[in-house]
Amino acid sequence: MPRRFLQLDVFADRPGAGNPLAVVVDADGLDDAAMQAFATWTNLSETIFLLPPDGGADYRVRIFTPRQELPFAGHPSVGAAWAALDQGLSSASDDRLVQQCAAGNLPVHVSGDADALTVSVRAPAAQPRPPRADSAARLDAALAGLPRGALAPALWDNGPRWWLAELASAAAVRAMAPDLAAIAALTGTADVGLAVFAFDESGEHDLVVRAFCPADGIPEDPVTGSANAAIGAALRAAGRLDAGARYVASQGREVGRDGRVEVVVDADDAVWIGGRVQPVIRGSVDWPSPLERNSIR
Repeated sequence: MPRRFLQLDVFADRPGAGNPLAVVVDADGLDDAAMQAFATWTNLSETIFLLPPDGGADYRVRIFTPRQELPFAGHPSVGAAWAALDQGLSSASDDRLVQQCAAGNLPVHVSGDADALTVSVRAPAAQPRPPRADSAARLDAALAGLPRGALAPALWDNGPRWWLAELASAAAVRAMAPDLAAIAALTGTADVGLAVFAFDESGEHDLVVRAFCPADGIPEDPVTGSANAAIGAALRAAGRLDAGARYVASQGREVGRDGRVEVVVDADDAVWIGGRVQPVIRGSVDWPSPLERNSIR
């Protein structure tokens, strides 16, 4: 059965920037194996599947990397809200939506006109997690030779689990040559990746971020909403951001994708991540459901 299909660039002010996202709109009937197989086939950092919500939400989304399903991810959530509106699956009431995903029901805010929407999603609350006993040595190996910033590296969880490391300068983040084997050894299969960041004094943006997920088959993720949300939470917890803080993070320039993530810490200390979405491909995909696969045999 043909299913509506989109490919979007998320956190992008133009096609070719930001992070690409595959979207299967009519995902009813696809089982876990079919979704994972399709996400592996697209070979993008994430592929999403839009489904009718169970209740209390405007739409439901499932999020897959080439290797696993995620309870939450940032650029898939921003892209899912944009796609749900674009494809007529829901309409924003008072510029608000509710997304159902494995991490729960998440509020979404939409602003701007139809040709230049900015979509913001409230990320699940991020919490620091205790690392494995051998993590200190692995962390030292992953960050070997890099000048560190004031915030001590730590493991944070907002659905996916991220190692976060502040470096001493934006230039150090930009110039980092990652040791992907060491990063994979640090994260293993339980943690999605390592995100490094630093404040930027250039005035073009406020933070520079890079994220590496080699154990998940993604050497460097172009633009990563969940990591940016975790960084915002960690900075707020450390007293480096005030409630109501707003800033713009730059990510993806080193892999030619130059994305922009708008981050807000609201009065309740919740972190919102947002940005623009650019449609690049509109069409359909033939990917059989289990019933259709059986009939083909």
